[in-house]
Amino acid sequence: MKNKNINFSKARKLYLKRVRNDKIFVIFMQIALFVVFLGLWELLSQTKVIDPFFFSSPSRIVTTIITLAKEGNLWINIWTSLYETIIGFILATSIGFAIAVILWWSEKTRRIIEPYLIILNSLPKIALGPMIIFWVGSGTSATIVMCILICVIITTISMLNAFISCDNDKILLMKSMHAKKYQIFFKLILPNALPDFVTALKINVGMSWVGTIMGEYLSSKAGLGYLINYGSQLLKLDIVMSSIVILCVLASGMYFLVLPLEKRYKK
Repeated sequence: MKNKNINFSKARKLYLKRVRNDKIFVIFMQIALFVVFLGLWELLSQTKVIDPFFFSSPSRIVTTIITLAKEGNLWINIWTSLYETIIGFILATSIGFAIAVILWWSEKTRRIIEPYLIILNSLPKIALGPMIIFWVGSGTSATIVMCILICVIITTISMLNAFISCDNDKILLMKSMHAKKYQIFFKLILPNALPDFVTALKINVGMSWVGTIMGEYLSSKAGLGYLINYGSQLLKLDIVMSSIVILCVLASGMYFLVLPLEKRYKK
């Protein structure tokens, strides 16, 4: 029995070591791939294989970011986009979750509203841009509304599908035990939907940035979307590429903040 336990312990240690080595290898390859991409991009730009005016280069992007930071324009634009994205992300997720709860609670309401959700989700939100400016004005308010419109329907549909996908046998069992509807929701439906909620958060991270940049591109006088629009109008594509790089860094930061939740509530 003792030898069996020892063999099991050794096998477990080997397994954990293999898992750790695989994780290190994946991280190493991700970093290596990124470094190779940057190096190849810089090399092709320096040798004029690709035109640096149209494609920029890592060195030119770094120089542009430093210049914008020294001029004082960079930080206010970063903060504006980050603020609008976080507010839009929180509001869209909260509103979408609340709507999904209401639709789950009332089956008749769900049957009435669900087709309209599908239609609204297929509507290009950029088409509503001029109307949003007339409704709430230009600037931060319009950007946040655009962000909400892009994220809220996706959140609603995702959470509603998660709610109604719960095992019906478990629901019937709770009903047979005379559980109230709110008890079924909080004890069964909601815990079952938490992994899907985390997935919705991950989707909303990207979609909220899309909404923010789209809103700033239309009407804002500050933000990364404004910088992208400004750079493209003046044919300063280094500013455009620098804004895109900063946008990727900020979006990645928000995404990695959500990842611990995914590990905790993973199915």
